Amino acid sequence: MNQGRIVKALSGFYDVDLGDRVVTCKARGRLRKSEQSPLVGDMAVIDQGMVQEILPRRNWFVRPAVANLDLLILLASEVIPVTEPFLIDRITAIAGDQNVPVAIVVNKTDLSGEGPLTRIYRHAGYQVIPTSAVTGQGIEELRSLITGKVVALSGNSGVGKSSVLNRLAPELHLPTGEVSEKLGRGRHTTRHIQLFTLPGNTYVADTPGFSSFDTEQMEWILKENLPYAFPDFAPYLGKCQFHDCAHRKEPGCAVTEALRRGDIEPTRYESYEKLFDLAAARKPWEQK
Repeated sequence: MNQGRIVKALSGFYDVDLGDRVVTCKARGRLRKSEQSPLVGDMAVIDQGMVQEILPRRNWFVRPAVANLDLLILLASEVIPVTEPFLIDRITAIAGDQNVPVAIVVNKTDLSGEGPLTRIYRHAGYQVIPTSAVTGQGIEELRSLITGKVVALSGNSGVGKSSVLNRLAPELHLPTGEVSEKLGRGRHTTRHIQLFTLPGNTYVADTPGFSSFDTEQMEWILKENLPYAFPDFAPYLGKCQFHDCAHRKEPGCAVTEALRRGDIEPTRYESYEKLFDLAAARKPWEQK
C-alpha cells in the first residue's frame, strides 16, 4: 500500500501524489457512501488502483470542497465584480470555526486602487494583500505567504483567482474568463478543484467561483460558536454583563459597545447578525 495526497478529483476519479509519481484511482464504494467521500487535499492510502482509506483530516470544507488546508486565501475585488462583504464574512467565519488562518487578497488594484475592503479587513485583523494580476502588485508578497503550505484560493466568480495563480506560476496556463459588465459577475472558468504543485513544497488549489446565491451551500456554524469565528470580536468576549450574551440587544454587551466606539466595523457586525439569524432559524435536526 502507498500513501499520498489527493490533488485532483473529477468524475469519480482521484489523482494521488505519491511524491515520486501521480496515480489515478477510484474510491472504494464504502468511502463514497460514507461521510468520508474523498476530497482534494486528503491524505489517502491507496492499493491496487483504489483509494482504500482516508487518513484523519485536520479540517475540511464543503465549498470549496478541500481538506487539510494550512491557509485559505480569499480573493475579492473592488470593481466588476464588486465583492459583497457578507460573502467574505461568511467564508472567513467558516474558516475561523475550523481554526484555519485566512488571508484576504483584494485583486484588480490596477483598476480600483485600494478601497474600503482593504481598510475594513485590515481593521478586522486579517492580513490583506492588495494585488493586480496585470501589474504584478502584491504577487511576491503572496508567494512568500503561501510557500511551504497547502492553500486554497477561493472567492466569487470573476475576481481573478486563475489570473493570480497564472501570475504565481505562468507555466500552468490556466484559462481565464471575462467579466460580464451587464451582470457584474464572471464566468466559471474553473470547473473542478485541483491542487497545483509550486516550488517550495507548496500546493495551491484554484477553486470554482461562486455568487451570493451559493452561500446557502456552505457550512453552517452553530450560533453559540459564531462569535468565536469573528477574530475582531475576540478582545471583547467574556467581558459582557451576562455570560450567555448573544451580542445582539443585551445590556452591558462589550461587543456592541465596541461597535458603537468604532472598534468593530459596521459591515462585520451586520454579517454577524445575519449569520446568527440564519443559524437560529435552523431546526435541531438540520444541524446534525
